[in-house]
Amino acid sequence: MLTKAEIKRIRSLGDKASRRAEGLFVAEGEKLVGELLASGFSVRAVYRVGENVSPAEMGRISFLRTPTPVLAVAEIPSFPEAGRLSAAGLALALDDVQDPGNLGTILRLADWFGVRDVYCSPATADCWSPKVVQATMGAILRVRVHYGPLLRLLGMAADEGLPVYGTFLEGENIYTCGLSPDKGLIVMGNEGRGVSREIAARVTRKLFIPPYPPSAPATAESLNVATATGIVLSEFRRRGA
Repeated sequence: MLTKAEIKRIRSLGDKASRRAEGLFVAEGEKLVGELLASGFSVRAVYRVGENVSPAEMGRISFLRTPTPVLAVAEIPSFPEAGRLSAAGLALALDDVQDPGNLGTILRLADWFGVRDVYCSPATADCWSPKVVQATMGAILRVRVHYGPLLRLLGMAADEGLPVYGTFLEGENIYTCGLSPDKGLIVMGNEGRGVSREIAARVTRKLFIPPYPPSAPATAESLNVATATGIVLSEFRRRGA
């Protein structure tokens, strides 16, 4: 039986400040918790209906509309500070992506397309929030997510001579321009304003995802950032195949 203090502590992990203070996050569902237990992450506790909690108690600690039979609390991993970007491999940089669903989908895409590191500006949504963790469908356990000032990261890319890509309406057609498919940093911008002006100034290759047919005017103002990320990563991987 859970105590009131235990329930309160688990529920507090829905708040970013509490997650950071405790160094803990929540994962729910048989599949996700199973992957978590096999991942090497440090798991503090597992709550399972019929074993150590009742259905009513699970309903009180769950962050889902329809609680699943299992919930786990685990430690937020600490990745070494990225002193240098790899000269081989693609990485993503997210410039204030604020929607948790978009962030979760982007992390799934990074996992699918073999991008191991995702760098997030401080204003990007917290990847350890219950909503983002669920939206990643386990990708959060395999993709390293770093938070910090992106200008410093772009400075590292310049020092390494790595291309910095970004998506813009005035960019080159991604399907016909030259790309370095196996190395570089790809910047994806905020849902409303796109890539910020100071970050855009550091982008060395501006890309454009054209509508179809290319001669027709775009029927929407822009693509959803997660959708655009999927298209960009797919094209990079296609070129490198």
